[in-house]
Amino acid sequence: MYDIFGKYGAIRQIRVGNTPETRGTAFVVYEDIFDAKNACDHLSGFNVCNRYLVVLYYQANKAFKKTDIEKKQEEIDKMKTKYGINT
Repeated sequence: MYDIFGKYGAIRQIRVGNTPETRGTAFVVYEDIFDAKNACDHLSGFNVCNRYLVVLYYQANKAFKKTDIEKKQEEIDKMKTKYGINT
């Protein structure tokens, strides 16, 4: 992976998924955001060992969105219990 992604800039780290849920995924962290953009633009759709790469930017706000939804649902459930509302 360093050979493929390293062509686009200095890499800080590569983390490869090692559980059944994350198998086939990896996070590549570049030192420079412009290198990350360049790699994303050039490597998305690139064929490696008969598999095509899907390269995406990490978006922290999406990672926390699910947590926010769960928290809001808990608040709604508490209010339903408080006011005796059943659905």
